[in-house]
Amino acid sequence: MTHETTDWAHLRRDGAAVVVDLRGPMARVVTWGADLGDLTPDELTNLVLATDRQTPPGTLDAAWSLSVLPTEGDGWAGRPGIQVTRAGRPVFPRWQRGAVTTTSTSVEAVAYDEATGLAVTTRVAVEVGGLVTVTHRLDNRADSPLEVGWLEATMPVHRTASHLTTFTGRWTREKAPQTIAFPRGSIARESRRGRPGHDNPHLLIASDGAPRNRDGHLWAVHLGWSADTTYRTDRLTEHTTLAGAGELLRPGEVVLAAGESYTTPPAYFAWSDEGLDGISARFHTWLRARPQHPRTPRPLVLNTWEAVYFDHDPATLLRLAERAAAIGVERFVLDDGWFHDRRDDTRGLGDWWVDPAVWPDGLEPLAERVHGLGMQFGLWFEPEMVNLDSDAARAHPDWLLHGPEHAAGTPGVSWRTQHVLDLANPAAWDHVHGQIDALVGRLGIDFIKWDHNRDLVESLHDGRPGTHAQTLAAYRLIARLKADHPGLEIESCSSGGARTDLGILAVTDCVWASDSNDPVERQDIQRWTQLLLPPELVGGHVGPPTAHSSGRTTDLAFRLATSLMGSAGFEWDVLECDDDELATLQAFAALYRELRPVLHGGTAVHPDTTDPALRVVGAVSANQDEAVFTIATVATVEEARPECVVLPGLAPDVRYRVAVRGEVGPARHGWITPGWMTREVVLPGRVLAEVGLQIPALWPAQAIVVHLTTA
Repeated sequence: MTHETTDWAHLRRDGAAVVVDLRGPMARVVTWGADLGDLTPDELTNLVLATDRQTPPGTLDAAWSLSVLPTEGDGWAGRPGIQVTRAGRPVFPRWQRGAVTTTSTSVEAVAYDEATGLAVTTRVAVEVGGLVTVTHRLDNRADSPLEVGWLEATMPVHRTASHLTTFTGRWTREKAPQTIAFPRGSIARESRRGRPGHDNPHLLIASDGAPRNRDGHLWAVHLGWSADTTYRTDRLTEHTTLAGAGELLRPGEVVLAAGESYTTPPAYFAWSDEGLDGISARFHTWLRARPQHPRTPRPLVLNTWEAVYFDHDPATLLRLAERAAAIGVERFVLDDGWFHDRRDDTRGLGDWWVDPAVWPDGLEPLAERVHGLGMQFGLWFEPEMVNLDSDAARAHPDWLLHGPEHAAGTPGVSWRTQHVLDLANPAAWDHVHGQIDALVGRLGIDFIKWDHNRDLVESLHDGRPGTHAQTLAAYRLIARLKADHPGLEIESCSSGGARTDLGILAVTDCVWASDSNDPVERQDIQRWTQLLLPPELVGGHVGPPTAHSSGRTTDLAFRLATSLMGSAGFEWDVLECDDDELATLQAFAALYRELRPVLHGGTAVHPDTTDPALRVVGAVSANQDEAVFTIATVATVEEARPECVVLPGLAPDVRYRVAVRGEVGPARHGWITPGWMTREVVLPGRVLAEVGLQIPALWPAQAIVVHLTTA
C-alpha cells in the first residue's frame, strides 16, 4: 500500500535500511546500511542533526548535504550525478520538489525545474534480501532536444572504508579481483566495449580494511547493464564519500525530443557486515526470489564444442548423444558449426538455417533422438553478429553496426572475422527473430546458448552511437523468443564470461562463466562470478584432460569436483573415455543429482584461509541440515602440515556426520592423511565452524568433496 509522505522515507527489509530525507528540493540518502530499528520522525530529524556537516546558517551559501543527484550547483566538486546539454550548452537545473510516493520498502520522488524543462523521478527500494536498487528517469519537458551526457546512481559510503576492490581479467581468465587503498578524489572506471567485457569491474566494493570472506563491513554496487558502464567513487574532503555507477553514453547517443524520457539501468547496492559472503547473500537471495528464476533442477549438460568443434558428422553426434544419455546427461547442446556454410569461424554468421551439405536430413533426426533419450535439446546461436561471407551480409550491407568506413561503403573494424548486426534496425531484427523462431518451433529446442564473441567498435545506428539502442534491441529479441516459446531457456555467453551482468540476466536464464574449462583457472573464475550470482546460474563444465585454453593437464577428479560447485556439465568427447572413466562419470552424474538441491538452493560460504594455494567453497542448506564443501588446491601447499579448514554457516548445536564423497575419484595427496577421511566422524556445527578439519597435504590441482549431514 502506498501513501503520500512529507519529510522522510525509512525503508527497511531483511536486515538492511535506507533513510531518505525528502524535505528538500531533491531527495537525499542520509544513511544506508544496517537496519536501525523503528525511528520516530523526531529521531529521524535528530539523525540528520547528528550526522550533517553543519546546519544553516553556515560558511557556504550552497548546501553541504548531497542529494541523490549531486551537481556543481549544490556546492559539489565531485563528479556530477547528471550531465545534460541543449544545443551544445550545459543545462544547470535548480530543482523543485514534486510528488513523492512511499511504501515501507520503497520511495519514488520527483524533482523538476520548469526553467530548464527537466524532471527526474528517482526510485530507491530495499528489495528481498536487503539489496538496494536505485533508478532514475529523466523527462524532457521542453520543446527543444535534450542530450544526455550521463545520469548515474550514487549512495553514501562510510568514511571508514579504506580499500576499494574491482575486477579485471581477460579471455579465459575472467573476474580477477584487484584491491587498492581507497583513492581520494573523484575516480571513474569505465568500460567501452559495447559489452561488459572480460575486464569489466563486475562489482565495485568499498571495504573497512581489505575485504574478507566472513567478516568486515563492505559497501558494493553493480550496474545491471550489458554494455558500456561507468563505476565511480568520490572521496572529497568536504562531503560524504560516494560510490555509484551508470551507463556510459557516447556523445549524441541519447537525445530526448520533447516529451521523451531516458531511464537508467538499475544500480544494485549491497551492504554487509559479514564480509563478502554477506554481499553474496543479498544478491543471491534477491535473484532467487525473482519470478523468472529457474525453479526446475539445473540439468547436467553435454556441450559438443570441445568434443567436435566444427567437425559435424551426424552419425558421430548421434553416438555422442547416446553416450551422453547413458552417462546421465540431461541436456545435449549442439554448438557452433551446424548452420549454412559454417565450416570455420570466418563465414556463415547471420544465415541461421541448417546446412544441408553437413546435415542432409536436417537437425530433426538428432533432435528427435535426443528427446527420445529423455534429454533436452539445445542449439548454439550468435544472433547479434554477422560474417561478411554470408548471404545476410551480401544482401544487406546496410545492416552492419559500424563506424565511418560504413558510410564510404567499406565495413568497419573486423573482430574474430565477424561484424555486428544492427538489431536496432527493424529489418535486421525481424530477420534474426524469424529464423531463430522457426527453428525453435520446428525442432522443439529447449535451450539456446546465445553467444556474443566480439566488442562493439565505433558502432553507429542512424548516424549516432548505437550501443544503447543495440543493447535494448538484444534484450527485446531474447524476451520475445522466450515469451513465444514458454519453457525455452537461454544462456548468455560472450566469449565466455564477458556478459554476466544482471541486465542480461533479466531476460536470460543463466550465464557461461568462461571459455576456459581448465579447473585451476575455473576455481577463481567461478568463485568471483558467484560473488554476484548463485551457482545454479553459472555454467561450469568438465573438459578433456588437457585444457584447450591453457594446455594444462589435470586429473579427472579435480575437473569433476570443480564442475560440481556450479551448474555442471561436460564439454568433452566422452566417446573416447575408457570403461573406468565412464563409470566415474556415471557416479558423478548421480552425485550431482543428489547434491544439487543444496548446491543450488543453499547459502554460499567461503571460509577465510591463510594458504594462497587453497580454495574452499561451500553450500549450506536453508535449514542447516546439510552442507557440501569442496577443498581444492591450485598450487603446492605452503606448510608440511596444512592448516585446518573451518566450515562456516552450520547450526552450532547440530551434530554433523562428516563424509568424503569419493564419486569424483580419489584426490592425490602426500604425507598427511587425517583420520576423518578414513573413518566416520560426527561433530557439532560449532566445532566444525571454529576448529575445522585438518586437511591432507593435497598435491597441486587436487580436490576433495566433503558432505555434511545431520547425525
